[in-house]
Amino acid sequence: MSDLAYSLDHYTYKDYKGWPEDFRCELIYGVVYMMSSPNGWHQQTSWMLARQLDEFFRGTSCTPFTAPYDVRLFPQDNEQDDIVVQPDLMVICDKRKWSLDGICEGAPDLIIEILSQTTNLHDLNTKYELYKRAGVREYWIVSKEAVKVCQFQSDGKAIEKRYDFDAQKSIPSSIFPGLFLKFD
Repeated sequence: MSDLAYSLDHYTYKDYKGWPEDFRCELIYGVVYMMSSPNGWHQQTSWMLARQLDEFFRGTSCTPFTAPYDVRLFPQDNEQDDIVVQPDLMVICDKRKWSLDGICEGAPDLIIEILSQTTNLHDLNTKYELYKRAGVREYWIVSKEAVKVCQFQSDGKAIEKRYDFDAQKSIPSSIFPGLFLKFD
């Protein structure tokens, strides 16, 4: 994704859902952000984590998803909401929020973003604040060196832990007891 917006116009989810499926972008406060294909490290990391999430949550009420899968963090009935994101990975435990059509309406329980040079600041700042405000319970930010795990609390506070890969290759979830994601 580029830090450059596609247009200065203000778009909504109603506009977004009419665009071609192969038009990969996110909509943040009505501004379109184009998404580029992830690099090899990003792809490998995403697949490695997706397999672990699938194995851990199989047979539970929670379902993991991978990008591209649209998330309307603040859905409105009239489709005038102007935020649609596509996290790299997510886990949704409320089956009423997701559909087979590829859309989540509301905050997933867990979101994982894998950093790249073009999305670094966007994921660390903009999406961090959006996910916190929307009620995402846990947000993982994965870089080549470390993982930052942010547990967002209902009072607006965040508990953050950083795990360096030199010291630790298995990272625990703060909200799902027994979930440890391995990075090796």
